[in-house]
Amino acid sequence: MAAKEKQILCIGLVCLDIINVVDKFPVEDTDTRCISQRWQRGGNASNSCTVLSILGAPCGFMGSLAPGRVSENLPDVTAKDFGKIDLTRYKWIHWEGRNASEQIAMMEQVEQYNAKVPVEQRITTSVEIEKTREELYQLFRHGDVVFVSKDTARHFGYNSASEAVKGLYSRVKPGAYLICAWAEEGADAMGPDGVFHSNAFPPKRLVDTLGAGDTFNAAVIFAFCNGKSIQEALTFGCQIAGKKCGIQGYDGIV
Repeated sequence: MAAKEKQILCIGLVCLDIINVVDKFPVEDTDTRCISQRWQRGGNASNSCTVLSILGAPCGFMGSLAPGRVSENLPDVTAKDFGKIDLTRYKWIHWEGRNASEQIAMMEQVEQYNAKVPVEQRITTSVEIEKTREELYQLFRHGDVVFVSKDTARHFGYNSASEAVKGLYSRVKPGAYLICAWAEEGADAMGPDGVFHSNAFPPKRLVDTLGAGDTFNAAVIFAFCNGKSIQEALTFGCQIAGKKCGIQGYDGIV
């Protein structure tokens, strides 16, 4: 396969989001009548894959799918599952941090693959550390690009994206980029070539923030895959995430 035809693979969760729309934010312990309700496919990796597809990137999703609309306790992807895929099909693989030990074993498979192929055929890896779970923090040392959430940054005692990337950078592997988005304050990144910042691009009217972080991650990955610099990727991520917040769902982000 030619390099331009290779895909971006997102590994993680697909789930059902049930969204209730109300006329104002509900007061705690009160009943609120819904204006409308919709069911929407969700899950971090699934959402990122949706956005990548809309942006025009060839992409794939790897995760557990239910046989019907609703299912419980779907298993996470294992290293054994991952070992069955043809790595030559992919140029970038992104993990939504979940079952960290298994995911590290997957990343090691990619490292072994990369060691055997020419530089131009190597797969770039990224990982998202969103949840404040101790098990996930071992993922910092893996991935060429590491996305850390605002919640996780705050868990470590940081009060801004700038503080977070500077304070947590020692946890990533040499040469990696650490990226942290901070909602309306934009996003920051740190890498071997310095520290970078992008302002946010808020919509005229805030409509739907569900999946904004997944949109940001996807847009950054898309920009990197198209040869953009870290500063350009960071800015593009904030632009697309801001646009997403002004629409319902994802149709219309481009």
